[in-house]
Amino acid sequence: MEDIEIDELADPELDDPVFIEGLPGVGHVGKLAAEYLLEEFDTELVRRVYADEFPPQVNIDDEGVASLTCAEFHAVDAAGTDLLVLTGDHQAQSNEGHYHLTDTFLDVAEEFGATRAFALGGVPTGELVDEYTVLGAVTDESLVEILEDAGVEFRDDEPAGGIVGVSGLVLGLGGRRGFEAACLMGETSGYLVDPKSARAVLEVLEEVVGFELDYAGLEERAEEMEEVVGKIQEMQDQQQGMPTGDDLRYIG
Repeated sequence: MEDIEIDELADPELDDPVFIEGLPGVGHVGKLAAEYLLEEFDTELVRRVYADEFPPQVNIDDEGVASLTCAEFHAVDAAGTDLLVLTGDHQAQSNEGHYHLTDTFLDVAEEFGATRAFALGGVPTGELVDEYTVLGAVTDESLVEILEDAGVEFRDDEPAGGIVGVSGLVLGLGGRRGFEAACLMGETSGYLVDPKSARAVLEVLEEVVGFELDYAGLEERAEEMEEVVGKIQEMQDQQQGMPTGDDLRYIG
C-alpha cells in the first residue's frame, strides 16, 4: 500500500462543520469524548485513513472478522450543528509520521469545508483529580476570551513541554493553514481511562460550539472507574511505605 491511503465512503453536504480530533492520548480523554459524540448523535462514516505509520496490526470484530487499523472521519449532526469527528485507536509511530498524517487529516477537514478545529485530550496531573479543570491552547489570541468564558484556564508554561502528537499539530499546522483551532485538555491523573475528564472537555465544547448532550452513559463509566480507583487505593493502603489517598502518584 501507499504511505497513506484514504477510502472515500460518503460525501454528505455539511454546513460550516467543526473539525473535532479525538485520538488516543493521556487518560484516553480525547478519544472518549469524541466517541461519546458518535454515540449520542446521528453519524455517518465518511472517510477511512490508512497509513504505514500505524502499528502493524488488524482489529478483530465480534464475529472474528479482521480489518486493517485506521483512523476514521464521521459526519455528525449535533442537533443542527455539523461536526466532522476524527477517531481511531492509534497515532503515528514517528515524528515524520505525525506531520504527514496530520496534514492528511487537515486536508480532509478542508475538503468538507471546516475552518474551525478543536483537538481534544488530557493533561496529566500525576495524582487523583477531584475538580476537573480544562486547560486550553489556541492558534489566535482572539479565541482566549471565548474559551475563558466557558471555564477554560490558560496557564503559563502549561502543559509543560508543550502539546505533542496530532493534537499539537492540529494547532501548529492548522494555524498555518488559517484554521481557528484550539486544544481542550482535561486534567487527569494520567494512568486511568478518565470519563470524568472527558465530560469536562465535552461540557466546554457544548458551550462553545452550541449543542447539548445527555451524560448518563459517561456517568456510568465514571462510576465503574471510581470502583477501580477505590480498589487501587485499598491495595496501596495495605502496602507499607506506599502513598495513600490524595498522595497517589503516577509512575510510568
